[in-house]
Amino acid sequence: MTKSELIAELSAANPHLLGRDVEVIVATIFNEITAALARGERVELRGFGAFTVKRRDARTGRNPRTGEAVSVDEKVVPFFKAGKELRERVNRSKPARSAGERLPA
Repeated sequence: MTKSELIAELSAANPHLLGRDVEVIVATIFNEITAALARGERVELRGFGAFTVKRRDARTGRNPRTGEAVSVDEKVVPFFKAGKELRERVNRSKPARSAGERLPA
């Protein structure tokens, strides 16, 4: 689902709100989550999951094209951990696999 699809679904589910108001609400929520993560804070949405930032140490990587060693700087990356309720709802609605279907690698 894209951001515009989310806005469209929320607008349809809440006809008393204008589409542009729903768009502002969604943008505000995303902006607040982003700002909190930028400050190094944890964002927890009960029943959904938690957003945190993780620090990745500097390391020596490899250029896949040339095989040359490349220095990769330390960085901070966003991380999402799904909550128990979200995991259970996703697993409950998971479509059954056919006998010949394999799990992704």
